[in-house]
This record gives sequence, C-alpha cells and structure tokens, in this order.
Amino acid sequence: MANVIKLRKGLDINLKGLAEEKKIQLKSSGKYALVPDDFEGVTPKVIVKEGDKVKAGDALFVNKQYPEVKFASPVSGTVREVVRGERRKVLCVKVDADAQQEFTDFGKREVGTMTGEQVINALLEAGIFGYIDQLPYAVSTNPSVQPKAIFVSALRDKPLAASFEYEVKGQEADFQTGLTALSKIAKTYLGVGVGSALEGMKDVDVNVFDGPCPAGNVGVQVNHLDPVNKGEVVWTIGDPTVVLFIGRLFNTGKVDLRRTVALCGSEVKNPAYVDMLVGEELATLLSNSYDATKSVRIINGNVLTGRVTTKDGYLGAHTSEITVIPEGDDADELLGWILPRFKQFSVNRSYFSWLLGQKSYALDARVKGGQRHIIMSGEYDKVLPMDIYGEYLIKAIIAGDIDRQEALGIYEVSPEDFALAEFVDSSKLELQRIVREGLNILRKENA
Repeated sequence: MANVIKLRKGLDINLKGLAEEKKIQLKSSGKYALVPDDFEGVTPKVIVKEGDKVKAGDALFVNKQYPEVKFASPVSGTVREVVRGERRKVLCVKVDADAQQEFTDFGKREVGTMTGEQVINALLEAGIFGYIDQLPYAVSTNPSVQPKAIFVSALRDKPLAASFEYEVKGQEADFQTGLTALSKIAKTYLGVGVGSALEGMKDVDVNVFDGPCPAGNVGVQVNHLDPVNKGEVVWTIGDPTVVLFIGRLFNTGKVDLRRTVALCGSEVKNPAYVDMLVGEELATLLSNSYDATKSVRIINGNVLTGRVTTKDGYLGAHTSEITVIPEGDDADELLGWILPRFKQFSVNRSYFSWLLGQKSYALDARVKGGQRHIIMSGEYDKVLPMDIYGEYLIKAIIAGDIDRQEALGIYEVSPEDFALAEFVDSSKLELQRIVREGLNILRKENA
C-alpha cells in the first residue's frame, strides 16, 4: 500500500480555461527548434552546422562541460539555422522536418537485465539524459555523480496544469519501463496524487501526496521523503513525460519526444489537448485559438513558472501547457484598487469575491502593486510546505550570505518552490529569479 503524506500548507488557484480532456488534431508547420535554455545549467556546444541532415535522435548540441551529455533532435530533417544572441550565446538550433521521418535506431532493450551503468550509457547515447535534473542547484544533471536517490513527480497541480493521468492513458507500459530503468540507477520514489491510477507502478517507492499546490513539486516531495544535505545529490524528474521518453527509448529503440500538451487559459476559445513534439513551432497551435484583437500574454508553460513567448515560439522541452491569459495593459478601472472586485481573486480576502463563492477566475498578468522592501509577514510560510524558513532564506540570498543560505536549506529548493510565495508576496519581489541567482552563485562557489 502506498504511503500517504498529507500537506496542509499551499494554495490552489482556480482559473478559467482548464483544458477539456479531448484532443484536437493539428498539422505541423514542419519547423522545430531545440532551445538550450530549457535545460538549466547547460552550456551548449553546437555540433551541427546549417545545411546538415539529421535523423530524429541525432545530437544537435552537447553540454560543453560534459560532452557525453547530448541533446537529440526531435525530428529528422535539415538544420536550417543556429540562432545566436549576445556574446554568441546559442539561443536555439532550428530544424526543418522531412515529410517522411527517419529515426536513429538505438535498439530495443530489456531493462530488467540491464545495470545502472548500462541505462545511463543508453540515455547518454540517445541524447535524452539531459532531461533529468538534480538537487542541489536545480540544474540538468551529469553522469559524473552517483545520486543517493531519484525522485519522479507524476502529480501536476499548478493552476490550469495538464493532467498527466490523461496523457499517460495507453502508455502505462512505457511509463513502467522508464521507472524500471531509473530504479536500476538508484532507489526511485514516485509521487502521485490521491486516487491516482499510477499507485500500482512497480520497482519504485510510491507515495501519495494529499494537499494543495505545490504538493506536486518534486522539491517538496524530496523535502518530505529524503531531504538533501550538503554534499549529497538526488536526481529529480518534475516533468513525468520524461519517464515516457525513457520508456519509449527502451521499448522501441527510438527517440520519441512526443508529449500531450494542454492549450489552456481564459482567453482560449476551446481549451483542449494536442500531441506535439518538443521544439515544435507554436504558430499552428495558436492560430485562431484566441481573439487576436485582444492584448494577451502567451506563456510557454503554466502561469506560475512558465516563460513569456509568442506565436513564433517553440514548445519547451519540459512544457506541458501553453497558456493564454489577458495581459491587463488595457485595463481602465474607475477608482482602481478601492473597487470591491467581485470577479477578482485575493488570498487575504481583500476583495469581496469570496462572499459570492466564486469558483474560478480570469486573472490577467498585472502585478497590481509596486516592488517594495521585504515584509516579514509570514506569507511565504503559508504556501511553502517545506521544513525551511522561506523569508529568511530569501533575505540571506539577497545579502549574499552563503553560510546562512546553507544553514537555511538552499540545497533543498528550486525556483519553482517559491512560485506560490511570489504570487502571494505583498512585496512583489521576483522570488524565483532571486532563488535562481542564489543557486547559480552557490554552484560557482562549490565548483
């Protein structure tokens, strides 16, 4: 029987535009791009050039520090362009897909007979090892360190999050194969929600997390199951579709980076799901999906942790939602903040919407307030179900006090763990950016 862990801290934000569990069919534009910034902590070294022919599974770039960590092309086709920014930073590698897809054959394998080293080598060869992250530092991991454990979260509970239970239907065998492969490397924990159909997965330690968002954050699950101490490393997979990538590799011998994505948000006309490949151009998906005359914000990911994008953007490596919400820059409210705001959401009941029993909200992207000095109000603690002092940790990061950061548990956190705290923060601080900068500095200091 699965272990049940009940969490009380957190916050569920019910937004309008949740995707219905139905799929829409789209014809791809044939344009793809793999973006190195989707893999935190990776310095890319491009190993292809414009005009090269590649198959699905061939490497487009490698991690400069660990050249054995490759990143595979999602499609076969012709390398159209290597896009660079300031100081020649690699922004993306674009590929025009062939009409008939070809795959590099890595061979089917029986994971039950493989060793951990063989599994790692297979993932490295196929160019999908870099999709696995690690704590500390919340970066793409490398094969030079043996993890004490591997954590997989199959619980998506952020606002408008795509249902993994819906995505995995019919692919349970691939998911099981992926979990078995990971279990060969180190003890593997699987976190699921209440009533999940995945409780019966084998070869892993299954734990049910019962509580509000961010119970699905893999960092929260690590904190409650096996916290990370200084000098220790755990591998994390907060995007459970990565386990499907791994399972498909061993079951078919091919790199299949197909994922089921939710097109959602209050501005979307018909919120639904669609199958896409990592790096696929968003133009086809977003065409006619919302009112183009309105000012909207398109988010590559969910509203709490996703990145702002455009129609010309590409599906992120770990993106399970494309969200469209009002920008809010055209709002013209008489009396401003003093309005009762019956249709707006407030954590501390500053608005009167809570009296009406409002079930879902159409929030825009406005900050609704100015940045100010940090207020020690205990707000973070209410939505951070981890055994750390969030406000003190943020202050230590801002102050640059590394010893204090270590004492307050920075090795256990990732930026997404502070997404809800950023949402409720009266000081309007960019907490995720602050945590990321702190982790980057600490990583350089300990290199």
